[in-house]
Amino acid sequence: MSHADHRAILAFLDAQAAESGAAQNTVLAYGRDLRDLSEWLADHGLTLPDLTREIIEDYLAHCDALGLSRATRARRLSSVRQFTRFALEEGWREDDPAIRIAGPGRAKRLPKTLSRDEVEAMLTAAPDLGRTESDRKRNACLIELLYATGMRVSELVSLPVASCRGDPQMLLIRGKGGKERMVPLTDPARRALSDWLICRDNAHDKSPLGRLIAGSAGRWLFPAPGRAGHMPRQSFGRLLNDIAIAAGVDPSRVTPHVLRHAFATHLLEGGADLRAIQTLLGHADLGTTEIYTHVLDHRMRELVLNHHPLARPEDVQPPETNR
Repeated sequence: MSHADHRAILAFLDAQAAESGAAQNTVLAYGRDLRDLSEWLADHGLTLPDLTREIIEDYLAHCDALGLSRATRARRLSSVRQFTRFALEEGWREDDPAIRIAGPGRAKRLPKTLSRDEVEAMLTAAPDLGRTESDRKRNACLIELLYATGMRVSELVSLPVASCRGDPQMLLIRGKGGKERMVPLTDPARRALSDWLICRDNAHDKSPLGRLIAGSAGRWLFPAPGRAGHMPRQSFGRLLNDIAIAAGVDPSRVTPHVLRHAFATHLLEGGADLRAIQTLLGHADLGTTEIYTHVLDHRMRELVLNHHPLARPEDVQPPETNR
């Protein structure tokens, strides 16, 4: 990558973070995609200012030849579009070569989810998992909050402890782009939160948890060693894997995002309004939330074909929820 490309990418990323309010993960993804593009250009004796529609299409063909998924190629094109639009606005170039390029699109597939029984089994297993009482209380609190609110894992692990004091019935969540939303807590989630806070606050000064709380990590609900000061997303992912195994659920089917899908799907099954679910999930576009209606459509179809007296066995199709 040339120095000029490096400076241009940094300027773009700074603008996305400061002016557009892009989430950190989004900015990091932009950076990775643009670095890959710049390195590919360098291999061909080109730099970012040389971009044309034909060159961008050649790069996308290269990505396709590498076997990258449609979703990854669509994201890379989106990153290029954001950058070329920024370059046009900044006066670095006189045109936007990416504006008319048709992307590969994303494969339409239903979100993976879990049944209510599977989630209940994991909620039951979590309080018994952990070497110490504080580990077990924390683990129970983590999964209860996740399923009760449908939070993104990054929102969950970075909860400030100050926002969780006083037995709250609602939590203020700071989501993508710094947007805030209120989510209600179920009674089991409130009890798990209260139990964890009592255990957390009474940790011995010389215990690992006590030392964490005494330092800068003390501002987080789930403190952890490391630069961030709170539990990393990857650590929670591994914990969820262990909880799934303890609950007798296939761990390959369980991720934090799958529990978020389960939260939304189970609410919709219970009669919740789609707009309300959109608000709870923090989706900017209702279209993103509407995918859950397709999950119900397939489940209802399965129900009829399997249990209607006139249904024929050959009519039954395998579910498309990737469960």
